[in-house]
Amino acid sequence: MNLFPRPLTSALCLLSLWVGALQQMTPAAEPPAASDSTDRRILVVVGPSEHPPGTHEVPATGRLLKHCLEQDQATIGLQVTISQGWPEDQQLLDAADSVIFLGDFFPLTRIPERTRAMEQLRSMMQRGAGLVCIHFATGLAPKDVDQDGHHPLLDWLGGYFATACHHHQSVAKVLEATIEPAAGQHPILRGWKAFTLLDEPYYNNYFGPPERRSSVIPIAIANLPPEAPQPEVVAWALERPDGGRGFGVVMPHFFESWLEPNLRTMILNGIAWSAGEELPPEGFTSSLEDLNRFEPTTAVTPGD
Repeated sequence: MNLFPRPLTSALCLLSLWVGALQQMTPAAEPPAASDSTDRRILVVVGPSEHPPGTHEVPATGRLLKHCLEQDQATIGLQVTISQGWPEDQQLLDAADSVIFLGDFFPLTRIPERTRAMEQLRSMMQRGAGLVCIHFATGLAPKDVDQDGHHPLLDWLGGYFATACHHHQSVAKVLEATIEPAAGQHPILRGWKAFTLLDEPYYNNYFGPPERRSSVIPIAIANLPPEAPQPEVVAWALERPDGGRGFGVVMPHFFESWLEPNLRTMILNGIAWSAGEELPPEGFTSSLEDLNRFEPTTAVTPGD
């Protein structure tokens, strides 16, 4: 079964890549080094967004993530700092065990200080910090990538949403999809099960040339598109040679989708894992009732 964008060169190539990915689906022997604090430190970077109310809602999503990630201090200790844009404070960067990006496109491609920020992020990756990109923050456009499609996100995250790129074109459609856990025993798979959601799960995402794809660990699969379904990777993990960890997920588009507990557990698992946290068998549990407490630009009325 091919879980990565086609075409590939042969059936043998498909099989070898999939077997390679399965071999990666075990926890790393040694997690990335923790900060001096008892709690792992998470930096949430809120990038620019021009999406309409009810979609993306990146400032509200930052507040939601802080609430959820700091909720269960008894078993998973995380300390979350939210930064509107790339922080000026070097101490925040030095202390972060993992950095989460939210926004329209990978935010460091859309801010004035992009050169300095990319160099600082590179230093964080070299020391083994984690990296998480959520929904459109996984996105890169033709102007952001080399002619062959390379971008540091391939090295740090494992893949990206290729937005009308010359080398590859991913697909964004609002549709109802069933999201299923991938095979294996990876820690991010703990505590959640298949769920069906009306959202915008990007598919045909780009994971680099064929020889690199076996290092990407599938986490969530959806059969897309509905009219010609085949397995597509919509969330993935990467264990980097520098000891750091990357987690990419191409949902949620609608802010209301955060009410789906299985989606929430998967994403919170991925964030905690990226920071080197040990996840319990039930995964990262959280309670969430009223999304409006996080001040989205429009009130959320579930079921509308």
